[in-house]
Amino acid sequence: MNAQDNALLTAVGPGSAMGALMREYWIPACLASELEPGGAPMRLMLLGEKLVAFRTPEGTVGVMDHACPHRCASLFYGRNEPGGLRCVYHGWKYAPDGQCLEQPNVPPEHSFAPRLKAQAYPCVERNGVVWTYMGGREVPPPLTGIEATLLPEGDVRLSCSLRRCNYLQVLEGEIDTSHFGFLHGGSVAEADLDPQDLNSSSLRDRAPRYHVAETRAGSMYASYRALAGDEVYYRVAHFMLPFYTQFPDGNFEGNIVLDAAVPMDDEHTMIFTWMARSRQAGVRRLKDGSPIPGLERDEDYLPNGAGWFDRWRTVADADNDYLIDRDAQRTRSYTGLTGVQLQDQAVVESMGPISDRTKEHLAVSDHMIVVTRRMMLRALRAHGEGAPAPGVDDLAVFQQARSGAFVADAAQDWRDAYADRIAGAQNPTGVLHFDKEFLQ
Repeated sequence: MNAQDNALLTAVGPGSAMGALMREYWIPACLASELEPGGAPMRLMLLGEKLVAFRTPEGTVGVMDHACPHRCASLFYGRNEPGGLRCVYHGWKYAPDGQCLEQPNVPPEHSFAPRLKAQAYPCVERNGVVWTYMGGREVPPPLTGIEATLLPEGDVRLSCSLRRCNYLQVLEGEIDTSHFGFLHGGSVAEADLDPQDLNSSSLRDRAPRYHVAETRAGSMYASYRALAGDEVYYRVAHFMLPFYTQFPDGNFEGNIVLDAAVPMDDEHTMIFTWMARSRQAGVRRLKDGSPIPGLERDEDYLPNGAGWFDRWRTVADADNDYLIDRDAQRTRSYTGLTGVQLQDQAVVESMGPISDRTKEHLAVSDHMIVVTRRMMLRALRAHGEGAPAPGVDDLAVFQQARSGAFVADAAQDWRDAYADRIAGAQNPTGVLHFDKEFLQ
C-alpha cells in the first residue's frame, strides 16, 4: 500500500473521504446506560468531532457540538434542564435537536432564538445502544439491520473498549483469522487438544487456506483446513461497511456477534461489541478441562472519566506494557498477556497511532485484508464521484452475514456450504437469510 492510499483509508475527520463515507451510515455513539435522565453531559468524540451527549430529565437523548454557538464555551459544563441543555456562560438553552430555546441575556425584542440552531445530530436508541446520524441527508437512511443489533437487550451482552490507535488497525485485526493460533493459542500443543472439540482444528493447523470474496455489504472469508474423511473445517467471517466485523470464534449455528470499530478520531477507536448470551465461544480449554494459558480472564477496566478519551479504558495499557508477564511467557503462556481482548489490544496499539502500511510485507495469509482494502478504496472513490454508500438504503444487504465455524463436505463449493448453514442456523431475529447476489 502506498502512503496516499493509507492516508485515504485512515483519515476520518470532517472533510476527509472516509469520514464522508462513514457519515452516510448511522454511527453507534455510546451505550444507553451511559446517559442518565437529567445527568451530567458526557464528552463524546466521534469522527474527529468534539460533541456532548446528554439525556434530558424527560429521557430524550441529544448529541450536539460541544461548543455553544454563541461564544463557543463548552456545553460540557451546561445545565441539564427540562427540555434541553443550558450554557452556563450566558444562559442560552438548546433542545436536544439543537434548536435554541432561550437567550435570557438578550432583550426580548432582540432575541433571535427561533432562527438559531446548534449543530446537533439525530439520535435513535435501540436495544441498549444510542445511535446518531452525522450525514447530510435531510431524512436519514434506515438504521442498520445487522442481526446482532436487533437482539433484545436481555438477550445480548453489550460492551465497549477504547483502543488508542486508528480504527483500521482494529478492524483488520478482527478479519485476520490465522493470528488466533499464535497470539491467543500459541502455547497449546496438539497433544493437549480435545479431539471432540470442533474448533480445536484452528490450533491443529495454524496455516489455513482461504476463500475470499467481496459481498454487497463488504467482504468475507472462509478459511479452511482439511479433515479426515473428505471433510473441511471452515471459519467464516465478515467485514461490513463502514467499520463492522463478525468474528468466527464459535459454532456457526448460534454465533450471533458483531464488533464495530467506531473512529473517535484518527488515532482513537471505540469498539462496540454485541454477543448473543446464548453463544458459546470457540476453543478455550484443553482436553483435561483446564483453560488455555493466557485466556483465563478478560480485561479489567478503569472507572470512566470525563475526558474525551476517558471511557472504557483498560487497566493494562501501553504505559504499563499491558502488564506483560515475561516469566509466564517463558514457561506457560505464548504472550505473557492475559485475555483475548488484551492480547488484541496490545498488538494493534503497538503498530502506532496510525500504522505505516508502506512497510508491510503481506503474504497469502493476508488475502482477506488485501481484498478488503481494495474494496474500501473503490467504495471511497465511487462515493467521491457521487455514488451512494454501499448498502446504506438496503437493510437486507447486512442481514445475510453470519460468522462462525462449521464442517462441510470437501466436494461442496464453499459458497453453497455457507448458504446451507445460513438456512439451518438459529434465527432469533427472523432477519437472517441468503441471496446468491450477496456474494459478488
